[in-house]
Amino acid sequence: MALVVDVMTDGVRVGVSRARVAELVRGVLKAEKSREAFVSVAFVSDKAIARVNAQHLGHAGPTDVIAFAFRDGTHLVGDIYVAPGVARANAKAFGVGVREELARLVVHGTLHVLGHDHPAGAARMASPMWQRQERLLDRLRGRGSR
Repeated sequence: MALVVDVMTDGVRVGVSRARVAELVRGVLKAEKSREAFVSVAFVSDKAIARVNAQHLGHAGPTDVIAFAFRDGTHLVGDIYVAPGVARANAKAFGVGVREELARLVVHGTLHVLGHDHPAGAARMASPMWQRQERLLDRLRGRGSR
């Protein structure tokens, strides 16, 4: 079984160690019974994620997390892009710590890589994916969540 996780910061201030990010990704992969995966997590600027958002998803402006995946049989390759600047704004809006919000986005992106999805808008937080994400956060962080 090989679960390989690579974490890059692209020159942005993150607030969570690379080791912790890799531990979160591996924890989700194991919980979801993934045996073979290579996942990269890149923390990027708001400007960089806005470019990815426009180019690949056709949406204007920055977002908090974007994930892409390719599966070939049992092998999974995924890329997760997280914008710490957007995460800081989200954390303030939701009244949670920045580290907790960054962990939430890493778990969220990993679930997307694994094929989970959710509806847009307010229904997102009531979706099975969101509920799974929060249970995983509780397990992986040992604390409550929003």
